[in-house]
Amino acid sequence: MTISMYQASAPRFIHVLKNLSAILDKTQAHIEAKKLDVTAFTLFRLFPDMLNLTRQIQIATDTAKGLVGRLAGVEIPVYEDNEQSIADLKLRIAKTIAFIEGIKPEQIDGTEDKDIITKRGDKETHYKGLQFLLGHALPNVYFHVTTAYNILRHNGVEIGKRDYLGSI
Repeated sequence: MTISMYQASAPRFIHVLKNLSAILDKTQAHIEAKKLDVTAFTLFRLFPDMLNLTRQIQIATDTAKGLVGRLAGVEIPVYEDNEQSIADLKLRIAKTIAFIEGIKPEQIDGTEDKDIITKRGDKETHYKGLQFLLGHALPNVYFHVTTAYNILRHNGVEIGKRDYLGSI
């Protein structure tokens, strides 16, 4: 049995983003129960040179929609990066999931050798589709979701491995 580019990307991103959204539900409940300031969470970083919770979620969603959009050859939605609340972050995740769900398997399958070019400032990085998926996008999405999870866990939100993994 083989796994397709679609199976290795879109459903995986949807799954991890839905789990992250559910973790944010627990975060909101924790904030309300303890009467805490939401910015203590959204702006929190684990170490001074690391990005804060909001930025972790922005990068995870940008990477997921960017990979799917590039492989499918469709325009990638651009978000304003102005989220300030847990509700804002959940909305961003929901928009990303909706975009990914709108992509059909046949738009992504067969893109293993597709040329992908990303730009960061004036630096270009060249990939093939499979390399971009396995060597860049998947590790990045999971890295940033894991870091968001760790920020929340560090700050007392009662979440565990089952929340991160969700139901498979």
